[in-house]
Amino acid sequence: MTRYRILATVALLALIAAGLPEKGKPPLTPQTQKSGGPIDPDQARLRFDAADLAFEVLPDTETLRGVATLSFTAMAPLERLVVDLDPNLPVDAIAIDGTALSATAWRNPVGKLTISLPRPLRAGEPVTARIRYGGQPHVAVKAPWDDGMVWSKTPSGEPWFATTAEASGCDLFWPCLDFPTGEPGVVTLHITVPKGLKAPSNGVLLGVDTLADGRTTWSWRAKHPNTYGIALNVGPYEEVSGRYKSRYGNTIPLYYWYLPGEADKARALFDEFAPTLDFFESEIGPYPFADEKLGVVETPHKGMEHQTINAYGNGYAKAPEGFDWLFHHEFAHEYFGNQMTVANWDDYWLHEGYGSYMQPLYGRWREGNARYATMLADQRKNIANLRPVISGKVRTENEVYELDKGGPGQDIYYKGSWMLHTLRGLIGDRAFRTVTRLAVYGRADPRPGNFLPRYTSTEEFEGIVRRVTGKDYGWFFDVYLRQSALPDLIESRTAHRLSLRWDAPGGRAFPMPVEVQVGERIVRVPMTGGMGSLPVPSGVHVVIDPDAKLLRRSVAIERYQAWRDAEAHRARSGS
Repeated sequence: MTRYRILATVALLALIAAGLPEKGKPPLTPQTQKSGGPIDPDQARLRFDAADLAFEVLPDTETLRGVATLSFTAMAPLERLVVDLDPNLPVDAIAIDGTALSATAWRNPVGKLTISLPRPLRAGEPVTARIRYGGQPHVAVKAPWDDGMVWSKTPSGEPWFATTAEASGCDLFWPCLDFPTGEPGVVTLHITVPKGLKAPSNGVLLGVDTLADGRTTWSWRAKHPNTYGIALNVGPYEEVSGRYKSRYGNTIPLYYWYLPGEADKARALFDEFAPTLDFFESEIGPYPFADEKLGVVETPHKGMEHQTINAYGNGYAKAPEGFDWLFHHEFAHEYFGNQMTVANWDDYWLHEGYGSYMQPLYGRWREGNARYATMLADQRKNIANLRPVISGKVRTENEVYELDKGGPGQDIYYKGSWMLHTLRGLIGDRAFRTVTRLAVYGRADPRPGNFLPRYTSTEEFEGIVRRVTGKDYGWFFDVYLRQSALPDLIESRTAHRLSLRWDAPGGRAFPMPVEVQVGERIVRVPMTGGMGSLPVPSGVHVVIDPDAKLLRRSVAIERYQAWRDAEAHRARSGS
C-alpha cells in the first residue's frame, strides 16, 4: 500500500468516526461562498487551457477524493499560481510540470489555493499543476437554492448523489477559476463510483472501466464548459436514448438517465426532447452542443443548467401548458448561459430573463397567443421592482440573487422575461430574432461548426439592438434595467379626446408607443416625447394596451402583491 493510500485510509477512518456532516456543514469561508466579482490579479494572467478531473465518490462517508490536472498558459509574467478550492477539501500533494512540491510551497487558509511556482513564468509559457485533494465537502441545505453536495437515497434505499454550484461556484468540489470567464477550453472527467451505480456527466462518454472490486470509472469530455456547469451525478440510473435529425442537417444524440421504476414517466419526458429542440432551432438557431449530446439526469434536487447534463427534479409534474417547464427552462440555458455566457454576474438577466421568456414563447409556438398571454400573466405578478436589474458594477452571484445584498433577486427572471416581451413588441419579430441570434452566436447565420461559446454583456446587447434596428433604444434599457420602478402610463380623457403620458422613474424620457383599442379598432399612438393623444368619440369604449405588450406599473398587481405578502406573513406567524 502506498504512503498516500495509507494516509487516505487513516483520514477516511477519522471521518467515519466523526460522523456524517449535517446539511449546511462543514461551514464555508466567505471566499468559497462567493462566485465571480473582481478577478484576482494573478488569476487574470491565466488562460485556462484544460482540466483533467479524477473523482472518487464515497457515499458511505459522504466523501470526495480528487486529482485535478490543470493546464494553463501565462498571459503575463507569473510567479505563483492561484486557483479557487474549498479548504474543506485539504490538499495532499501538488506537482508543477511533473515536479513534486514541498508542502511549504502552497497554502489555502480561506479557499484561494496559492502555489509558489518553482520558477517564474514568462508570458506565453504553459504550466500544468497536478493537485491531489479530498475530504467531506459542504452539504447543501436546500439545493439548488443553495449549493453543495446532495447526498440522498433512492426510494429503494440506494445511494443517489449530485452536485450544484451556481451560487458558490466550482470550487466547492474541484480547483478552478471561480468566475464566469474562467472556463477551461476542455474538461475531461473520470468519476469512480461504487458497484452498481452510474455517473452520467458533461459532454461525450469516452468509456466505462470496471475495477477489480466492481467499482466503475466513467470518463467524459466536454469542450468550453461553463465553470459551474460541471456536475457529478451518481445513482442506479436507467437510460432512455435516441437520435434527433436536426433541421440543420446534423444528428444530435439524446439521453435521459432516470431512477428505476419510472420507465413510463421517463419516456413521456423524453418525448418532449425532440419538439423542444425543434422550437429552439427554429426560433434561435442550431443546438450549440450537438457534437456532444442533449443530456438530462434525474437528481435529488429541483434542477440546474449543467452543460449537456441538465439536472431534472420536477417529479414529472403536469401543467396546463402541456410541457414540463423545468426541463424546458434548464434546456434554454444551453443557449442562454452555456453558449452565450455573461462575463459579469451583473448582467445575469441575459441568462435568466431569456431562459424564462422561452417558456411562454414556446407556449405560443405550440398553441398560439392565448397560451403565450396566460403564461406571461403568471410571470407578471412576481415582478418585485425593488432593485435595478443591473448595477453597472462587477458583482458576485450572491450580490445579484440576494435582495439583502442589494441585488434584483427574482427580477432577473420575470422582469427580464417581460422586458424581452416588450422589446419584441417594440422592434418586431424579425428584428428580435436577429438580435437574439447575434447575442447567442455572435453572427446572424449560425450553422453547426461555424460558432463557439461566447461571452456577452448588457452593453453589447444594447449595441446589437442598435445595429439591427438602426435606432438608439438607450431610453428603453435605462428605464427597465437601471431603474427599479416601472414606468407609469397616465391617462386622461375629455369628451372627445384621450391623452396619454409616460411617467418614467427619475423623469426620464420614455417614448414607448402605446396601442389603444377604440371600439373595434386598434390605434398605435407614437408617444413622441413620452406624450400622445388621439380623438375618441363620446361614449366609445377604450382599452389601453389591449394585448398587454407593455411592461408598466399596475396598481392592481401592487395591491395583489401586498395582500399576498400579508397572507404569507400571517400564515408564518400562525395568526
